[in-house]
Amino acid sequence: MFVALTGTPGTGKTSAATHLKKQYHILDINQIAQENNCITQYDSQRETAMVDINKINNALKPYQQNKELFILESHYAHLLHNISKVILLRCHPKTLYQRLQNKDWHTQKIRENLEAETLDIILCETTERHPKKNIFELDTTNLTITTVVKQIQQIIQSNFKPNDLYRPGKLDWSEEILTNYPYMQENSHGTK
Repeated sequence: MFVALTGTPGTGKTSAATHLKKQYHILDINQIAQENNCITQYDSQRETAMVDINKINNALKPYQQNKELFILESHYAHLLHNISKVILLRCHPKTLYQRLQNKDWHTQKIRENLEAETLDIILCETTERHPKKNIFELDTTNLTITTVVKQIQQIIQSNFKPNDLYRPGKLDWSEEILTNYPYMQENSHGTK
């Protein structure tokens, strides 16, 4: 079974996956993309690799033969084929801004990811591809990574039983698009 662990960068996917490795098979989709020549180009201005989803799907075929649970970690894991369940990590834009600042990302990359989180981009992509009963949305804003991991473990151990606590679409940060965060201030080119 393939379970996507997805969310905007900075929501806690990689940290959670690191802890979950003790119990579950974790597939780092970004690493698989690199190892299998699935990167089609690199946008140096955005510091982002563009990947070929079909090539990644092909690279994952050997794992599909196995009946075990595999957690596929990436901000685009929800786009892959044969995903049975999706665990979507979310984070309030104010907190996400701080987390992305700590990654030392440039202003435009931070802004792009904050807007994606505020506008529910990954949630929208996920609900277009997967039944809502298979999507579990976790708000990581005020949680320790230990708590996030415990919640993910509870979801898996319940055999992905639908739970109102993790119902997709409960979080709405759309009003934050109007907030004047520091990322909305003048950037290095002097524009807003």
